[in-house]
Amino acid sequence: MASDIDIAQAATLTRIAKIAGEKLGIGDEHLEPFGHYKAKVSLKYLDTLKGKKDGKLVLVTAISPTPAGEGKTTTTVGLGDGLNHIGKKAMICLREPSLGPVFGVKGGAAGGGYAQIVPMEDINLHFTGDFAAIALANNLLAAMIDNHIHHGNELGIDVRRIQWKRVVDMNDRALREIVGSLGGPGNGYPRQDGFDIVVASEVMAIFCLSTSLDDLKNRLGNIVIGYTREQKPVYARDLQAHGAMTVLLKDALAPNLVQTLEGNPAFVHGGPFANIAHGCNTVIATQAALKLADYVVTEAGFGADLGAEKFIDIKCRKSGLRPSCAVIVATVRAMKYHGGADLKTITTEDLAALDKGLVNLERHVENVTKVYGIPCVVSINKFTSDTDAEIEMLRSRMAKLGARVVLATHWGDGGKGAAELAKIVVELCEQPSKMTFVYEEQDTLWEKVNKIAKRVYRASDVTADNKVRAQIKKLQEDGYGHYPVCVAKTQYSFSTDAQLRGAPSNHVINVREVRLAAGAEFVVMVCGDIMTMPGLPKVPSAAKIDLVDGKVVGLF
Repeated sequence: MASDIDIAQAATLTRIAKIAGEKLGIGDEHLEPFGHYKAKVSLKYLDTLKGKKDGKLVLVTAISPTPAGEGKTTTTVGLGDGLNHIGKKAMICLREPSLGPVFGVKGGAAGGGYAQIVPMEDINLHFTGDFAAIALANNLLAAMIDNHIHHGNELGIDVRRIQWKRVVDMNDRALREIVGSLGGPGNGYPRQDGFDIVVASEVMAIFCLSTSLDDLKNRLGNIVIGYTREQKPVYARDLQAHGAMTVLLKDALAPNLVQTLEGNPAFVHGGPFANIAHGCNTVIATQAALKLADYVVTEAGFGADLGAEKFIDIKCRKSGLRPSCAVIVATVRAMKYHGGADLKTITTEDLAALDKGLVNLERHVENVTKVYGIPCVVSINKFTSDTDAEIEMLRSRMAKLGARVVLATHWGDGGKGAAELAKIVVELCEQPSKMTFVYEEQDTLWEKVNKIAKRVYRASDVTADNKVRAQIKKLQEDGYGHYPVCVAKTQYSFSTDAQLRGAPSNHVINVREVRLAAGAEFVVMVCGDIMTMPGLPKVPSAAKIDLVDGKVVGLF
């Protein structure tokens, strides 16, 4: 069986200028090409689209991820191709992959099989340099902070209360906690510091939520980098850093246009993780796509408890975007894993494990339809090991929730394998719906995290030590209480314990850290053992990636 990279490398691609012109009506003069098959679309051109009517927005989400795999991005790409296959004008919006997971364990973010975006190697590696620009902007600010302190500290920054970390786009556990500025007075004042991965940077969140260069610059200026001894906030604009940061990001903010294996257009732009950030591609790309196509298929990171909740409560709240319907992706074998089955046996019929594991899918369907108020369809990535009895049990359980089930084969068949799914999505998009937020803007920060925990995760309580509670209270008093909450927690469970499969209830969510993202305009609540700098596994994916006779091998 051909690997994803084999399929991608064997494909005949269409020049991106032709895709832009024939599929989207974008002239060459509005493109900044990066070779023949990828290009940025100018922000000035996107400004001309503002008066056009929006298409329908379709959100692809999933069950809680498992080692068995679900195929959310593959379904996003397959559905986009499927909509075009049945004669609709559709476009895809995806996040850019981080190099950390590419060389670590997660894999790429370009889909798989015959439902991929290409050029796959470029997208999964350096692409157009957006992440490098984001890292540079982040680290420029870090350098200017330490430089300001070294040259007299006119702003009175308390070195014990600096909030800003450096970032690198790699899983590197050795950088989680470090001591910087060693080596004498010429190197600054030694202090404890640390690195995050680029996708956890507030600059990434700002980049993905900004609607223009002016908005970007304003948000960058609002970053709180730390506090004085009197606990007054110090902003990036106080250091006069936001102008140069904007210059580093000005070209990156234009969305990246690529294509699927079937020659359909896709924007791939921005890439925050959903377990440690808000997990959505850029607002600019999504809004532009809605002007360029009748249907736009986008995805939110990880399961519907994390990515979809943040898509709604952060991205939609801030941008005015409203999805017309949702697709929840699952596999039979992943649900058997949630039911306690071992990875070695998930391809064997096991109705008992499936019966037990279906509760995970059921809860996600309930959250999407009843908590978020979005009509949905369940898309099952079909495997040959799935039995008729298992499929019948699945359909029966979903029927009780009023959710239709589609067996999709886009991985092997491309767009035609998602044609049935596409038809149902079109039907759902025509139904009246009213998306609802999990919490209201006027709720306090503590009320917001409680509503997420209890309504979405089905927790019985939220706890935090006195220090964290005091921080939350101070943020509330300082005028940040109207901000959305971004929960950072494990993606593998509704709880904060990654080992609790299925749909645990009555667990306790502990908030162990709180971070203000004043530029992104949300407050991060770090729960459980989640880390903003991942580590590599014992045998990282990087060990299998190589260049043989000028050809990349081992990349999925």
